[in-house]
Amino acid sequence: MKILLLLFSLCSVLLFLTIQKKKTLEESIADGQMIYHDFCMQCHLPSGQGVEGAFPPLAQADYLFENIDRSIASVKYGSQGSIVINSVEYPGNMTNLGLDNQEIADVMNYILHSWGNSYDQMITAEHVKSIEPRTN
Repeated sequence: MKILLLLFSLCSVLLFLTIQKKKTLEESIADGQMIYHDFCMQCHLPSGQGVEGAFPPLAQADYLFENIDRSIASVKYGSQGSIVINSVEYPGNMTNLGLDNQEIADVMNYILHSWGNSYDQMITAEHVKSIEPRTN
């Protein structure tokens, strides 16, 4: 009976570790692409170019890379107020899309590695979780 309990415990631990496996960057980007197509593409377009003066670009957008945490906060909490991206002013109103921390990390990884964008770190769900609402 003790051996059975030990085997069950060992299997439970192994199952937990398997479930908790971290995504690779490539897996996160692939998942992020699906999320982008479901939630973001309608405004920012398949090319990430947006619509000048209405919906900001994500492709090679200076605003995106000036402050990654601010960009994450915009996806996590939504945003209000105008912003300037690549010298063009945008209304900056984006609703909270209701994505969880992992989904936000995935879509950010997709955006940060698409359309000529390049970022040398991986955004994680833990990083997204630590982001507080913007105050400006």
